[in-house]
Amino acid sequence: MSATEDETPLPRGMVVAEAWKQLGDGVKALSNTSGRPLARTVKLILDPLVLRPTGHRRFSQTLMTRREAEALCDAILNARELLSATAEWFTILKQVRRQRRIADGNPQDLYFQRCYELAHLHGPPETATAQTLADDVIDDVHNARADKTVENLRDHVNDPVQRPRLEQLLADVWLRPRTSVSSSFTPETLERLLSECSDTTHYRTLVDGAAGSAQSIHLDDDGNARAYGLTVHDLIQPPVLGERASKSRLPRPFDRSILERMFASFTTVFHRETMADIPTLVVEEIHRSHAPWQLSNEHSRVMMALGWAAVRNLSGDAATPVGRAHIRLRSRWQREAYVRRVLRLPTPTASGVPDDLHEDILHVQRPYMRRLWVRLHGRELRNEGLEPEAVWDLLDGVLRSVIMDQRSRLRENLAHRGVST
Repeated sequence: MSATEDETPLPRGMVVAEAWKQLGDGVKALSNTSGRPLARTVKLILDPLVLRPTGHRRFSQTLMTRREAEALCDAILNARELLSATAEWFTILKQVRRQRRIADGNPQDLYFQRCYELAHLHGPPETATAQTLADDVIDDVHNARADKTVENLRDHVNDPVQRPRLEQLLADVWLRPRTSVSSSFTPETLERLLSECSDTTHYRTLVDGAAGSAQSIHLDDDGNARAYGLTVHDLIQPPVLGERASKSRLPRPFDRSILERMFASFTTVFHRETMADIPTLVVEEIHRSHAPWQLSNEHSRVMMALGWAAVRNLSGDAATPVGRAHIRLRSRWQREAYVRRVLRLPTPTASGVPDDLHEDILHVQRPYMRRLWVRLHGRELRNEGLEPEAVWDLLDGVLRSVIMDQRSRLRENLAHRGVST
């Protein structure tokens, strides 16, 4: 191998995918239709259990040398038997899940790591013991989640003994003046990160410098939080504790009650065993509601500041793009046919699009910031960290999600009007 070949950078994702394909059909249950590892396979099995990049820095690089790529490929191929056994156990656990008519949670999130554990302890499943072991794992997983239900959350918030105490705590928290933030943050730091999409040095500088908290100060100005799509009010209002919640009728993030904020994540979160107990979660949420960006972690706050910088002018054509991230996001957004149509036509009536959806398309930064907040809030409840390498994936993934939602709403509108799609 020549020195030039050895220095050619290779994307980590491509290296993982190529190594995975060499494992063959034995890992089909952990693969997508293209034969690549599922995103959750990488997140829950390969990275934390096989490659362990935190302990093997050469496996953590986004771009890898040829030598690093070969080492990573060898690590995956050396785990062939363990990964094949994991796939077999996953198939069995899904069968047991269906037999017991369990619909709670995502099977990949719930069982992937437990299947790897079974494979490590017992090897491939054996007929004589597989059913018993699978039953034990299913019981263990779902019993650990049983206390963190929407019903138990609602009961706790509405408990006659707890409710007055929680309402007093909420009032006390919102009577406190906001802590002033000392930061060396400048908008140029945001722009430098967005110009590269994944500059880990600048990201850590933003977090260490409390840039997200500093940027949140603007939310208290008249109309800014509403312009960001986070509330319908000109000024942010203190939340109420709440008595009930409906997933189909959730207000803007800053307008949600404490119960509604918790409810939204309880209905979608899969790793409830990583969450604190309900009383602790409710108290944390009350304090979070008065924090900058109404988020607890500086990583989350920095992501909100980055998100706004990256998408605030997606629908415009005169503003100068802020780095490669902005250019790539705006290109993705303006490629959409429905977006081009709405931007060409002067009124909702002319476009044939419902008023609220028309508004969201004209001001896409608002649904974008709402969805970004929800994702970051969910991560905080699940105690999930955010690695610098994941910044671009999160920014891009939120826009993809907004686009898919708008497409779905348009299809429903056309179907309701009797127009063929």
